[in-house]
Parts: sequence; structure tokens; C-alpha cells
Amino acid sequence: MQVVMTENARDFVTPLTLSTLSTKPVHTFPFNEADGTWTSHVDMGKWADVMLVAPASAATLSKMANGHADNLLLTTYLSAQCPVFFAPAMDLDMFKHPTTSVNVSKLLAFGYILIEPQVGELASGLSGAGRMEEPENIVELLINYFSKTQTFAGKKFMISAGPTYEAIDPVRFIGNHSSGLMGFALAQKAAERGAKVTLISGPTHLKIDHPRIDRVDVVSAGQMFEACRDYYSKANITIMSAAVADFTPEQVKGEKIKKSKQLSSLKLVPTTDILLHLGKEKSENQILVGFALESENEIQNAHAKLQNKNLDLIVLNSIKDKGAGFGVSTNKVTILDNSGNQFDYELKSKEEVAEDILDRIAELI
Repeated sequence: MQVVMTENARDFVTPLTLSTLSTKPVHTFPFNEADGTWTSHVDMGKWADVMLVAPASAATLSKMANGHADNLLLTTYLSAQCPVFFAPAMDLDMFKHPTTSVNVSKLLAFGYILIEPQVGELASGLSGAGRMEEPENIVELLINYFSKTQTFAGKKFMISAGPTYEAIDPVRFIGNHSSGLMGFALAQKAAERGAKVTLISGPTHLKIDHPRIDRVDVVSAGQMFEACRDYYSKANITIMSAAVADFTPEQVKGEKIKKSKQLSSLKLVPTTDILLHLGKEKSENQILVGFALESENEIQNAHAKLQNKNLDLIVLNSIKDKGAGFGVSTNKVTILDNSGNQFDYELKSKEEVAEDILDRIAELI
């Protein structure tokens, strides 16, 4: 736990008290006047699994809602990449004021979670709505939230994403249209649900930034195989969403092939079937999920792949489905398991599809 206090908060409780309870120095200012060191609000925002603003005064609510970052608490809040809870505490007329209602509505629209103030005696001597929820109830609320949403806490995921590029010469390659969007969405959502993720990605312009995601970049099918082999034994759950090339040139030219030279043929050889290899190596306690992109006999082909490669789940999408497949932000999938169940989904964003896949994995666990 890391405590950040505003200057006004120090008038209500001393930093020493909270430092003793948290066993860490309490931060109020970006710079430590004693030694000149800088407290990075960005690092704290990335580090946190949850941010709780309590008590949240009317001024702090207004600043949070409108991006007014004039202290360390607010700059940390704007850098946070985790769920944000806020517990208002103020006089009853301040809480009823239309501006406060607007600010609370804005924060709710951002996806933040309101801890409703309670009716009780206030600092003004009045009694009414505006009293901060009791600390023990806030703690219980956070525990319940994480028990429901952190379904993969303590689990290690290995997720592959994107295409592979198989070199022909120093400037040309054989590739495919995979963008990596599906694999990156899976990695992000798994991390948000508590997992430690190793994301093995082929070439893509996509970026990802989460404290529980380690990214490993590869280019070729051979490099992806090596990386998967290195990390697989440590993973509880593996999702192979990458579009790995099935074939690679037998020989890679050392120099660029000139236009004047006729290239009458290009001999290809099979790449290692990574999913098949992982299926053979899978232990009893591991879960292995594959993807199948089909154009005909979709269900039959997916079932065969599920069985032949010793998978627990396979995610099927068809080239025929509009809005699904490579290079788009949506997908339409059918999930099959090795108990014969089939789950059909409508066209959704890839983030929503990632949640559906993770929900099925959670049920297996």
C-alpha cells in the first residue's frame, strides 16, 4: 500500500500516522525537499492494482472529473491504469449541490466506482448524507470486488499474438494480415483480471503497457517457437492466438534479389507446429487454448484441431463472417471445448471477445 496525501489532508491526520500504518513513506509533494529526489506519479499509477481516493472532498472530485492536476494525488490519479474507487466526504449541502452531482456523474461515466457516502454526523455539526463510508466497510467492499474481478490472481499466462514474417531475402518476406489486436486484447484483459502475462508478439505496430505484462518480440515462426518453448513450462494458461506461418523459405538469400534476376520458384518447407508441440508437452495442471481460422467445414475442422492438438478450448472464427478475422477491431467467434460443448457469440469488439474467452477459461479453472 502506498499513501498519497494532499496538503489539506495533512491537517486532519499526520503523515507519520499513515506512514506507520502503511510501513512506507507518505508522499505529498513531487520533490523531496530534504534530498531533492523525485516521486514519480507515473510509476505509482502503473504500479497500483487499485486506487482509492478517500475521503474525496468536493474540490478533489471536481479536479478528478475535469483533469485538473495541481498536486501529486491528482497527477497520480491521471496516470493510474487500474480501477479507481472514490469515497466522497463533505457537508450535506455540498454533496447535494448540482456541481457535485455533475462531477460524480462524470467519474461514473469514466468507469470509476463510487463508494456512496452515508447519513450521519458531519464535521459541521449537522447530520445528513455526506459522511464517508466506514473504513472497515470500504475494505470489505474492495475485498469483495477483487474476489469477483481478479479471477486470475496468482495465475501465469503465456499469450502469443500477431503474424510471423518468413524472410526470403534481407528486404522481402512471406507474411499474413494479422494485426495482433486479438492477442493484445487477451493480454490486457487477463492482466486486468490479476494474471501475470508473458505476451509473445510477432511484428506489429501495437503497444501495450501494464505492470503485469512482459512483452517478448519475435519475427519468424522459428523465433516464436523458441520463445514459446522457453516460457511454456512456467505458464498455467496458454492462449495461442498468433497467426504463425505454416511454411518458410528453405533458403534465405543473403543479398536482395534483383529485379533483373528471374525467380522461377520459391521452395518452402513446413515450420514447426507450435500448438501441436505444446499440446504434447502439456501437463495435467495446464490449460491450452488454440485458435482456428476456417473457410469451410468450420466446426468439423475446429473439432479435429481441438482433439489432435490436445487443447482444452479452441476459438473458431470464419473467414466468411463479415467483420471478423484479421485487421479489424471486431470478431465473431465460436468456442468449443473438449467436453463437446459449443458456445456461439455475436459480432463483438475484440476486447469483449477477449472477456468471453477468459470467462470460459475461468470456468475450466
